[in-house]
Amino acid sequence: MASADGMKGRARAAGAGIGVMQVRIVLLVSLLAAWEIMARSGLLYRDVVPPLETIGWALVVLLSSQAFYWNLGVTIAEVLAALAIGGSVGFMTGVLLGGSRFFGRALEPYIYYLGPTPKIIFFPIMIMWFGVGPGSKIAMGAVSCFFPIALSAAASMRQIDTVLIRVGRSFRANGWQMAMKIYLPAMRPSVMNGIRLGLGIAIIGTLLAETKLSNRGIGYLIMQAYSIFDMPRMYALLITLFAFAIGANAIVGRFGGHTTGK
Repeated sequence: MASADGMKGRARAAGAGIGVMQVRIVLLVSLLAAWEIMARSGLLYRDVVPPLETIGWALVVLLSSQAFYWNLGVTIAEVLAALAIGGSVGFMTGVLLGGSRFFGRALEPYIYYLGPTPKIIFFPIMIMWFGVGPGSKIAMGAVSCFFPIALSAAASMRQIDTVLIRVGRSFRANGWQMAMKIYLPAMRPSVMNGIRLGLGIAIIGTLLAETKLSNRGIGYLIMQAYSIFDMPRMYALLITLFAFAIGANAIVGRFGGHTTGK
């Protein structure tokens, strides 16, 4: 009986998964069809909304260029460095705020107030501190991802079951053992969701910095294509950037123990 119920549950899950995939495919096909109709209708400038065939050819040319992969590597390195710096500082800050009622009440409101602030306003300060090289782009991405990770870590610290903490203390666990055996496993889902959000914001912050003042990176290539009005190349770059963001988010989601499709 239990096995039959399990088989029915798996069948329902498989059917739901197929339904979700069908909806995604239909939505994607509809968007592409709408784009192609608009491109060939003449309602908008053809150079602004080029046909899919033109964008596809530009994408092929882009992916066959060594310069593209070099610039993509620059952007990936900057985003990873920004996530490592901003994420680690944000996590430690969140643990401090969530573990201490005093520090939480004293400092957490500032993070809430500054979190929604557009981080591009900090870019002139980053340039003065770190120069016009990669340092300012990494700093921009780090500042961007700091806030969501800090807030998610603080919230997850407060959601840890006090029973688990008492059990750890009853076994005379030291601080390192409490962190590795109690805190981190309990905080993992919320923190990984914060990291996924922080990753997206780090990508945005780094690319914004690259578009403002840089001579390398995907953001620079996008602005270069826009400045010479090469719209097919610009859209091709945006597609590769979109694919990179999806892939990075999926990798982080795997570490979180679930996928975006579930």
